[in-house]
Amino acid sequence: MLFSKYRHLTRWIIVVASFGIISLILWNTYVFFQKFKIEEQSKLDIWAAAYQEINSNPLDENVNPLVDKVFTSEITNPMFVYHDGSVLISNNIDETILKKKASIDKLITQYSQENKPIVISYEDNITKQTVIYGTLYYGNSEVLNKLKYYPLALLLIIILFGAVVYFFYRSSKIATQNKLWSGMAKETAHQIGTPLSSLIGWTEILKSEQVNPEYIKEIEKDIARLQTITERFSKIGSLPTLEKADIVKETIDSYDYLKARSSKLIDFELITPSEEIYVNLNKQLYSWTIENLVKNAIDAMRGKGKLSIEISQLEDTVKINVSDTGKGLSKNQFQAIFEPGYTTKKRGWGLGLSLAKRIIEEFHGGKIRVIHSEIDKGTTMQISLKSI
Repeated sequence: MLFSKYRHLTRWIIVVASFGIISLILWNTYVFFQKFKIEEQSKLDIWAAAYQEINSNPLDENVNPLVDKVFTSEITNPMFVYHDGSVLISNNIDETILKKKASIDKLITQYSQENKPIVISYEDNITKQTVIYGTLYYGNSEVLNKLKYYPLALLLIIILFGAVVYFFYRSSKIATQNKLWSGMAKETAHQIGTPLSSLIGWTEILKSEQVNPEYIKEIEKDIARLQTITERFSKIGSLPTLEKADIVKETIDSYDYLKARSSKLIDFELITPSEEIYVNLNKQLYSWTIENLVKNAIDAMRGKGKLSIEISQLEDTVKINVSDTGKGLSKNQFQAIFEPGYTTKKRGWGLGLSLAKRIIEEFHGGKIRVIHSEIDKGTTMQISLKSI
């Protein structure tokens, strides 16, 4: 209970602590990078001094052994000494590159941005003038270049880790919401059951009172509908049982019920094959799906237009198309309309099509999608199921 109470605070503490650790790692990496860069610059300064000393002593026997050792030591940086349009000496650079003036100019620009060039010169004791041997241009070593991208790689790993954690929490939240919806569905079914039993009893009393049979018949239809709705809600939270059923008959039954209770301004059309087509089906949930599609179509037409349901079979697949002449959808809505909570209606909850998708794809192993839609011309939804 205590953890639940302070769970939000705990999450923020973890986020802030993680941010602090990341910042510390990045700062230490930056400090190490700068320190390593300074060491390389210092090493090249010493090498330039050795080069100057060697050039000021043309006779090899006059060269200090320590200076010679520094000059011949291994340099990992790409570098070259340039003077009066000529490359005097180079290291770790392809010689073919240094033969082209354009390539040399490009390297000078690049290396000057990476490190400050070192002018190698000395003061003539007689003329007291500065004599320039050349300018040392050098770039970062391979190790330093790799180290430069280390923080980016670290950030990428952290972002990927954060994404994994985010999707884990999101999946956990969705799973919790699904459990909540399932529990609410079962509780709704339970709550409807009590007044439904009373309605059945009152119907029997009305029959004994010699009430017009037509009235009783309509009441019984609505009671049967309530029983169907109760069964739907009781099954949505668990894996439903599928049985062999004629998809044509089940579609016609749902069609007839909805047509009788819809606006007379809707022009209904039903196109079905003459033969029976059998599929593994849960009748109540399939009826719920058709009802959701039809009601969405009627809402899209604002209660006036043409609605068509067409059943066709192609080899072992049955296709049920529900078409309307409503406001239509843009292509970026074709997938979004099946997401829980997404709705284009002012008072919609955005659950109808997400439930339809779950019923068809998760429970029946079929497919539901938008196959065609044009703005202000209409939409066609399609259900695909495997026939037996």
